[in-house]
Amino acid sequence: MNDQLYRELYQQQQQKEGVPSNEEITGWAEQLIGVLYPQFSTRFFISVDDVKEVFEKLQTGFLNILTATTACDQCNNKEVSKAFFEQVPEIFRLLNTDIQAIVEGDPAAHTRFEVVRAYPGFFALCFYRLAHALHQLDVPLLPRILTEQAHSRTGIDIHPAAQIGEYFFIDHGTGIVIGETAKVGNHVKLYQGVTLGALSVAKDMAFTKRHPTVEDDVVIYSGATILGGDTVIGHHSVIGGNVWLTKSVPPGSLVYHNPEITVVEGKLLIS
Repeated sequence: MNDQLYRELYQQQQQKEGVPSNEEITGWAEQLIGVLYPQFSTRFFISVDDVKEVFEKLQTGFLNILTATTACDQCNNKEVSKAFFEQVPEIFRLLNTDIQAIVEGDPAAHTRFEVVRAYPGFFALCFYRLAHALHQLDVPLLPRILTEQAHSRTGIDIHPAAQIGEYFFIDHGTGIVIGETAKVGNHVKLYQGVTLGALSVAKDMAFTKRHPTVEDDVVIYSGATILGGDTVIGHHSVIGGNVWLTKSVPPGSLVYHNPEITVVEGKLLIS
């Protein structure tokens, strides 16, 4: 260790963008989700006015977080906070469509309560839909912090800028990656290990569409990798497991990987 390193670390600390701790940000989000879905919370509301009061406190808490986040010193934080909470009813509606998609699409899902309380895919979608609304309002840093919290908890990596329609069903979920410029339609179902990624990660492509478009009523099975901003999966298509796809497919397509597996019966038995 030397004085030059000490000075460099000190300068970095002085230049850092002010932002509340991840725990404070994600704690606020978890409180909001707990109001929308009491299954996540131990709080008990005694009246409608009690619910209203909690929302007002959450809005104030969010304003405080925005004010403490100096990465956007020109933002009108009061207007941003107000605009976000005006979107909460639509976020709630979208999440309820996601619950319905899981209940109707998974034979193992018996109740809405089970989906909300136990399904990692729904947990990840809660954080994604909050983060996406914040991203649409140009809130810096916070959307990515929220989706990375869900990523660390579930293994599901959804960029807050990705555009995802209603009735979205993530089954199992571990290892799913949905990139920044991906577009996903309505009634889409993804299994574990699916990647909606980019063909190139060159920095000069930061403002171009790099990730695929998945149209309505598509099912993508486990381990499939779909890459490229020009790649479009046509509606009502089924993409099989372990498929590697870098070009578009028309609506109603069945795309599958055809491995060669040889079974020699009894070959290893010792007489």
